[in-house]
Amino acid sequence: MTAARLTVDPRFAIGEVRRRLFGGFVEHLGRHIYDGIHEPGHPAADEQGFRTDVLDLVRELGVSTIRYPGGNFVSGFRWEDSVGPRAQRPRRLDLAWHSTETNEVGLHEFADWLDKAGSDLMLAVNLGTRGTLEAIDLLEYANVPGGSTLSQQRIDNGRAAPFDVRVWCLGNEMDGPWQLGHRSADDYGKIASRTAKGMRQLDPSIELVVCGSSGAQMPTFGAWERIVLEHTYDDVDMISCHAYYQEHDGDAASFLASAVDMDRFIEAVVATADHVGAARGSAKRIDISFDEWNVWYIDRVDAVKPTAIDDWPIAPRLLEDVYSVMDAVVFGNLMISLLAHADRVASASLAQLVNVIAPIMTEPGGPAWRQTTFFPFALTSRLARGRAVRVQVEAATIDTARHGTVPIVDAVATHDDVSGASALFLVHRGLDRALEFEIDVRGLGEVEVVEAHALHDDDPRACNTLDDTERVRPRVLETRLADGILSLTLPPVAWAAVAFRRVG
Repeated sequence: MTAARLTVDPRFAIGEVRRRLFGGFVEHLGRHIYDGIHEPGHPAADEQGFRTDVLDLVRELGVSTIRYPGGNFVSGFRWEDSVGPRAQRPRRLDLAWHSTETNEVGLHEFADWLDKAGSDLMLAVNLGTRGTLEAIDLLEYANVPGGSTLSQQRIDNGRAAPFDVRVWCLGNEMDGPWQLGHRSADDYGKIASRTAKGMRQLDPSIELVVCGSSGAQMPTFGAWERIVLEHTYDDVDMISCHAYYQEHDGDAASFLASAVDMDRFIEAVVATADHVGAARGSAKRIDISFDEWNVWYIDRVDAVKPTAIDDWPIAPRLLEDVYSVMDAVVFGNLMISLLAHADRVASASLAQLVNVIAPIMTEPGGPAWRQTTFFPFALTSRLARGRAVRVQVEAATIDTARHGTVPIVDAVATHDDVSGASALFLVHRGLDRALEFEIDVRGLGEVEVVEAHALHDDDPRACNTLDDTERVRPRVLETRLADGILSLTLPPVAWAAVAFRRVG
């Protein structure tokens, strides 16, 4: 058994933990909407056809803001299809996922679902096959109280008060050749700037997210961010980051260190944005909306996606990854990275929520259950309050093929000055031996441990499935706190969370 020494001191503050950091993403893709959140014939369905068992889990997950309706789907989406009487809504062929979209669940229905879930709406506009006018029309429909044709149409469709959407995404992954209407950085920057200016003329109070690269592996990464921001720096508030991680060819060591790549990705985008700002002599700061992130086995997509001209299924089973304990440990480490950059990551959206690369799974007519990745998100969302705090780590390193030499331990803390509540999130990336931790928490003052959880299993490939929905759950983590030193032991491939409260 080897040792790791950590120091937690709220004086090493990173930045405020903004609740939008715990956002989600719902796309019209596969069984996410239909058979996922919406299944009218299910025993647990409410009067609108929404599964109440799924709503319970979404509330437990603690999702703040949800990005909608895509994703790749949005680049072929006509928002007008999703409003008005259901019987009059058209059925459309969705080219992104080669499916039929019935539009049974549209903007109004989804907003109702969000009200029930206790989450806010983040809307993406189509800048792939549509443009500035359609985006302004949607904004008018959604946010103008009344007095215009489009706002009156919303009222006539049953929503008297505006949706009052605060955050808007200017398209999706516009650098990707898979994206309908994808374009160069220069062309996208121009249309994004025009659209942003027009939307702000209508509603100056909204926040706008411009598309960054679809991933750090894109050949135009870096140059794309620079060129797009040179066009839009004065028009937007955030630039997007998207990142997905998976184990490649059994390389578990590199997979467990995936958060190192996320750290580098964030820091590169921040540096590029700050360079553009400095070159412009601007005091403005562009933040990051990490509005797609997850563990996703992308290599499996082509094996299940329909392609034939006469095969356009409704809600096919797509991207239904089953997550292991190891996947969840990596997932929890990605959340540590987001918190560790809380000074610049203003918003983040877990992609996605139900059935599609999701922490929640459902079976038609059957149960809904938590995947392994559910637990790190729910615990972090519930416990992380106040400011993110940098943790000093003294521990061994491990060598990885993809990321070089990395620390075997990663950690971040949060601290709320008002309540005195604190939390520590840590991960053990090693594969073959337990780690004994000594954690100096004297900087927090006199505290006691309120709760401590660990996610691990003797079989790191263990999963929760329809046949055994409770196979994996967090375990109570044994801790000892004496004279301001917290002692605990983590087995290999483990994620943990410890919550403290001030005494006296």
